[in-house]
Amino acid sequence: MSRCFNFSAGPAALPEAVLRQAQAELLEWNGTGASVMEVSHRGKAFMDLAAESERDLRDLLAIPDHYRVLFLQGGATQHFAQIPMNIARRDQVADYVLTGAWSEKAAREASPYTTVRVAASAQAGGYVGLPPAGQWRLDASAAYVHVVSNETIHGVQFSEPPDTGEVPLVADMSSDILSRPIDVARYGLIYAGAQKNIGASGLVVMIVREDLLARCPADIARIFSYAEHAAQGSLLNTPNTFGWYLASLVFKWLKAQGGVTAMAARNAEKAAVLYAAIDGSGFYRNPVDPAARSAMNVPFTLPRAELDEVFLRESREAGLLALKGHKLVGGMRASLYNAVPLEAVQALVAFMQDFARRHG
Repeated sequence: MSRCFNFSAGPAALPEAVLRQAQAELLEWNGTGASVMEVSHRGKAFMDLAAESERDLRDLLAIPDHYRVLFLQGGATQHFAQIPMNIARRDQVADYVLTGAWSEKAAREASPYTTVRVAASAQAGGYVGLPPAGQWRLDASAAYVHVVSNETIHGVQFSEPPDTGEVPLVADMSSDILSRPIDVARYGLIYAGAQKNIGASGLVVMIVREDLLARCPADIARIFSYAEHAAQGSLLNTPNTFGWYLASLVFKWLKAQGGVTAMAARNAEKAAVLYAAIDGSGFYRNPVDPAARSAMNVPFTLPRAELDEVFLRESREAGLLALKGHKLVGGMRASLYNAVPLEAVQALVAFMQDFARRHG
């Protein structure tokens, strides 16, 4: 078996050490005589795993005590709708900042449950930067302000969370959670699909301030209520036990690597190597404002569209996977999540330089 370097935007690369541990434990986990997928989620073994995984995540992100950690089913898209169901009223405004395709979708999915107001947008410029702070028009009475911290399709990322005053900041961090330190106290709610920096698809990790749970209305089904899930320790219904288990292994792996501070340094180095290769090539182009460039997702184009399929074919042959850009923007995209090593980026850059020499 020969594993390739995987630049997929999601589901994305997992640490090889995590995959090997999961492989070794697949048939018999933790002395239970069964797979982690076969034991009761209410049994002591799994409940111990659940508690330990929460402790590890709290350690990694320095989560304050007055925030609850939830391990939920679904993906971020489900919670685009579920968040306003829980923390906004239908007659209340929620401010949305549009920085790319995912924040657009979040606003669209929220609209049946609250009055969505676009407080700022970079759409007119083609989502190649962040809306200038002076152009934001936030409503002090809004239920919350929603942002996507990193746009995987357009390759735009907030370097710091915006200041929303007393209005809770809600952030979809699916594609950059655990990639760098964050000040959790600056957010009211953070949520992330697991399939990029946490583990497998089908799991959502949520960090929510306790006072926001009090907003959850009594007239929605219990399964949709974050307060109910919090009260039951994320065990209101049968959770994604294998996804939760994989997340617990990733948290352990991250701590062994030196935590999110160490990962931030690695991710910055990987991104710097790739952006330098693009900017200095005279062949490739990244359209994003350098001040808003993502360290996680790097889109780039070739000088002639007819070269795209050649590039993709040859890169696959070279052991470089999933470099095709999203259909909305075309071109190429390299996703540099935590599990992608520097060696992968160096191999990609070497390939890109050779390709440019041959096709320039």
